[in-house]
Amino acid sequence: MTVTVIGCDGSALAPAAAAALAGASVVAGGRRHLAAVSVPPAAERIVIRHLGTALDAICAAPGPAAVLASGDPGFFGIVRALRTRGVTPAVIPAVSSVALAFARLGLDWADALVLSAHGRDLRPVLAAALAHPKAAILTGPPEATAGQLRSALLAAGRTVYVAERLGTPDERVRVAEDPAAEDPAADVRDPHVLITIDPTAGPSPTRWLAGHQGAPAGWALPEADFEHRDSMITKAEVRALVLARLGPGPGRTVWDVGAGSGSVAVECARFGAWAVAVEADERQCARIRRNAAAHGVLLQVVAGRAPAACAGLPAPDAVFAGGGDDDALAGAVTAGQPARVVVSLASVDRVRGVCEMLAGFGYAVGGSQLQASRLAGLPGGSFRLAAANPVFVIWAGQPGAGDDRDRPDATATSEGRAAAGTRTRARTRAGTRAGTRAGTRAGTRTGAGA
Repeated sequence: MTVTVIGCDGSALAPAAAAALAGASVVAGGRRHLAAVSVPPAAERIVIRHLGTALDAICAAPGPAAVLASGDPGFFGIVRALRTRGVTPAVIPAVSSVALAFARLGLDWADALVLSAHGRDLRPVLAAALAHPKAAILTGPPEATAGQLRSALLAAGRTVYVAERLGTPDERVRVAEDPAAEDPAADVRDPHVLITIDPTAGPSPTRWLAGHQGAPAGWALPEADFEHRDSMITKAEVRALVLARLGPGPGRTVWDVGAGSGSVAVECARFGAWAVAVEADERQCARIRRNAAAHGVLLQVVAGRAPAACAGLPAPDAVFAGGGDDDALAGAVTAGQPARVVVSLASVDRVRGVCEMLAGFGYAVGGSQLQASRLAGLPGGSFRLAAANPVFVIWAGQPGAGDDRDRPDATATSEGRAAAGTRTRARTRAGTRAGTRAGTRAGTRTGAGA
């Protein structure tokens, strides 16, 4: 069986595409694609509504099949779906809708992150777009879902362009209006592409890698690389383990609760995560913003205390808490319900209480003590070891997800697990009450703001 996938961008078909179409016994595509070409009279038409059903019909075609698709069908297109069915198609691409959108705007796009929200969870798409200064988002029906993306991006201060029906007589490229002035679901012509730009970002450096810049050249940066107050900063050795347990990356959202200088939030943002720094001290909030600017990353700073300050924030994949406030930790976990939680503690007295609290929320809990001794110079060129204060790093994840290794012995036995189950029910209720108390106090003392 021969399958030829033909890209359509509104221009006339290339000779090879026209020949493949003329010789096809089956022609498949969306309604607008089928209406835009001359389908051979004897050919069977397959309107692609449900992809699986259409693929069944294409693969069962008795003769050559032509499949019509938008732009470059190898770019977030039907080529991948055909190959998973064991079909290796011939592909005749057209100009992709992303390339057309940037061309219409007169923008370069080697530094743009390209994302697909077509039939996918919007959370990682929005997180990746917010964390990157320039992004293109391929959208799909329903339009109300794509409207949620536009509203969230506009609310975050991004400039958003809507490029509709590119390459057709109905083509339109426009700036999206403020969500308060425009119904997100109104008057948008599918198919469309969103281009989102951070208006505060300067020109990007020359790239050798398109899209996201990849992992940073170094992480667990020295404390001197961040502005901080009186050494109140998560030390580099601790930060290295914290980052490993948080797992930041594009499409992931991380809350840094009690962020202080924001060193953890900034490092998560350097990996491409959308980092939200929650901090009650306005002076520290200003430091976080300066640290983010110094490292060229985008993040959100929320002035306030969990859980009140967490209201309306994008749901986190992971939460880090480096401060000394158990109520705020419980409130953040209750508000965010993350898959992972990481806590750093300077006091051994708090270890058991935090472990039991997190187990009470249903997590599998583990932890390590870190005690680093750094090389320090001596007269004559020799060295000594300068000991840093020991720190406990506690991590928690969903049981069975790989985050329960090395957990405390109290939950390692069957008796311990049974006891943990009892604590889970009790501590969940206690954690909820603690979060409520924290929210009440935070609402009294401070307001939340972006």
